[in-house]
Amino acid sequence: MQESEERADAARNRKAILETAARLFNEYGVESVSLSQVAAAAGVGKGTIFRRFGNRSGLASELLAAHENELREKITHGPPPLGPGASPDDRLLAFIDAYIAYVVQHLPLVRALETANTTTRLRTRAYRFWHNHVMTLIGPGNDPETTAHVILVNLSSEHIAALLPELGEQRIRATLRRLAYTALQ
Repeated sequence: MQESEERADAARNRKAILETAARLFNEYGVESVSLSQVAAAAGVGKGTIFRRFGNRSGLASELLAAHENELREKITHGPPPLGPGASPDDRLLAFIDAYIAYVVQHLPLVRALETANTTTRLRTRAYRFWHNHVMTLIGPGNDPETTAHVILVNLSSEHIAALLPELGEQRIRATLRRLAYTALQ
């Protein structure tokens, strides 16, 4: 019985930490909030956060996981053109639209995760999924492995954040769609 209570307590703490972190990150910005502040506001010890999430990037990753899973689900099982049943061209363009929307909607969290370490983004399970998806859509004729990386680097949060104020989301989207379409030819 005690083991069951500990699991319920851990689940409650996890939920409190994630809700608190999301609120504080939205209110003050990811980089301005320390894990000590999250712990205090969530009513847990700082060690609880470090054991569960490791660092701020781990916490950001956990907050993004549900959104990544939602996009992954739409890609693998959703309706066309993002999901199966559309041509590779249409699916790639739909992926670019959906991915840009995801990055823009969650920009501070995605940036915190991607910029924590220069190679972090390339090592995540999500990036490997996006990369494999884009490679598959490109097909064998155009060095799909490299081309997928080239497309995805232009979808990085740092790149989008730098261009967004000057160019706007629609212009970035149109240009990246043209780039992807060219890669398919």
